[in-house]
Amino acid sequence: MTLFLQQLINGLALGGIYCLAAVGLTLVFGVLGFPNLAHGAIYMLGGYVTYSMLIDVGLPYVVAIIAAALVLAVVGIIFERLIFHPLRNSPHTHHMIATVGVMFFITAVVQEVWGTGFLRMESPFSGRVGLFGAEISSQRVIIIITAVVVLMALTFFLKKSVHGQAIEAVEQDRTGAALVGINPSVVSMVTFAVSFGLVAISAGLVAPIQLLSPGMGESLNLIVFAIIILGGLGSLPGAIIGGFAIAIAEVMASTYLSVGAGEAAIFIVLMAVLAIKPTGIFGTVEHR
Repeated sequence: MTLFLQQLINGLALGGIYCLAAVGLTLVFGVLGFPNLAHGAIYMLGGYVTYSMLIDVGLPYVVAIIAAALVLAVVGIIFERLIFHPLRNSPHTHHMIATVGVMFFITAVVQEVWGTGFLRMESPFSGRVGLFGAEISSQRVIIIITAVVVLMALTFFLKKSVHGQAIEAVEQDRTGAALVGINPSVVSMVTFAVSFGLVAISAGLVAPIQLLSPGMGESLNLIVFAIIILGGLGSLPGAIIGGFAIAIAEVMASTYLSVGAGEAAIFIVLMAVLAIKPTGIFGTVEHR
């Protein structure tokens, strides 16, 4: 029972990371209608920028994550203006090709600035917390709490703020939103800023328990795509539920079966759900 509880907490922590990354990807897909194939590379960049803010600039850990999120938000706006805005009237295949270019560009920049080796980032939350006999690392507790707080703040932003409501309006009907005075161009910029900021937070949270490397975003890319398909394309609740479901399945299978079984569990859960509901948990027959 102690092992089960400990791994459940680990699964919830991993789910928090997956959710933050998947929600950012879902927002871009919902507003612009194409998958950002560079999402894993952006996640990697967020981890390295957090590292620099912590080690090179000397900011406290929490402040370093916030600073990295702001930096990535600005990067997201720049990429949207320079790369994706000029393609706004092009077929979505052009956008996808552009995201592949962004992925290679970010990887090259990271390797040039930080090198190709592994880097370790320490967290001030290095202790452990006892819970019903289970020993949980403080960093994982911080991840769970932060993920919940950030997701609640995102929900408030989307439901109560002008820009958040504009994002939801464009997700539902881009043409109708434009007809009532919403500027899709501004919404796209805000969406990219929020998406890049969220994935930077997720990378900054997980960095102390995983080594930083230029390839750290590759596996995450596959997982977050599985999550948004599982939850339903463009569905934020689906991304959240899918993130936690896949993370818990992965951790439990890795613990009680094998590491390989943990990796396979991600796609077994995905196939099982799609066999019952081909559009995903909250998906509809046709997006937008």
